[in-house]
Order: sequence, then structure tokens, then C-alpha cells
Amino acid sequence: MDPIRLPDTGLESIEASVRKLLDQSAEQARQLDSLSAAPALSPFPGFPMPGLPGMPPQPMPTEPRPILELEGEEYENELDTLTDWVDDFLMETYGAEVTTAAPWCEQWQEHDDVVAWLHALWMAYQQHKDPEAGLSGLFVWHRDFLTHAMATVRAPGGPLSACMTSPDRPSHRLLPGPKPSTRSSNTEPQEPEEPEEPGEATE
Repeated sequence: MDPIRLPDTGLESIEASVRKLLDQSAEQARQLDSLSAAPALSPFPGFPMPGLPGMPPQPMPTEPRPILELEGEEYENELDTLTDWVDDFLMETYGAEVTTAAPWCEQWQEHDDVVAWLHALWMAYQQHKDPEAGLSGLFVWHRDFLTHAMATVRAPGGPLSACMTSPDRPSHRLLPGPKPSTRSSNTEPQEPEEPEEPGEATE
């Protein structure tokens, strides 16, 4: 077969198409290289996006601690927040009447054991009202935490038994706690006796 010769105008259009395809291929290669490379840091450092690669790690939230382990201003701030929850929600909703069978104290913040119980109850409330606790979360809080904590704090022989037993007679009294055990008292270090000087007569 005789070779077919294309006109010059046809060759120019084919060359232009080939160059266009090569340029497109090079551009795609550059895009793939940029996508596979590590992403640059955010141009908005004031608005971090945690969880994305290349972002600086975000500080983890502090773990909740029992209130009696806190000190100073940290303790006072936690006690203020706890007081708001107890006065505005807990006692307003579940307080019931003050009687000899269910005493209360308007100065409950002075009772360390009561503060510890109510703080633990409050932390459990925050956990079980969270959506992740599911629809039965608050029922579990009522059943396993609220009933037991209130029965202990307001028991007739509990930590508030010497305080207000009638709303008409507000009172506050801290009951004395137990003394150290005998073993602890016997193991306390004693001061060493001073040695006698030579030649000193013993009476």
C-alpha cells in the first residue's frame, strides 16, 4: 500500500492535541504529588482543627478529681459550683421535708463527709445526663446514686443527725470523729532519753 501523506494543516492540529494532552498529564501529576504530601499547617492558627493530620496536638481535658483532694482557690470554686447545683436543683427537687428521720443542715458545706458524698453524686449526675449514657442514663442515676447518697447523708444517725431536724429550728453541729487507733498511738516515735554523764550517780 502506498503511504498516506497528510496535509501540513492536519499535522499541526495533531501536534497541538498531543501537546495539550502532555500538559494535562503533567498538571495531574503535580496535583497527585501535592495531595500525597503532608498538609501544611492551618493558615488560621487561632482556630485550630483538632483531629486533622498536621495539626498540633490539643491538650487533653483535666480529669475530674474528688473535691476533698482540692485545695485553696480550686477547692472554693468547686464548692461554689457544687452549692449552686445542690441548692438550685438537688434540694429543690429531691429535698423533701426536714424531719428527725431526714435531717438537713443549712451549713452542710462545713461537713466534709457530706461535701464528699454530694460532690460524688453531682459528678455521677453529669456523667449520666450525657447523651452518650443513653436514654436510661438518668434512670440509672436515680436508682444507683441518688437514692443511696441521699439516704446516707440524711440518715437519722448520719452525719447531719445533730443538725436541723425541723425547719423551724435551724441548727448546725459538727459531730466529733473517732480518735486515732491504739496501734497508731503506740507506734508514735518517742524522744530519745539524754545519756547520763560519766560519774553521775543514779538515783
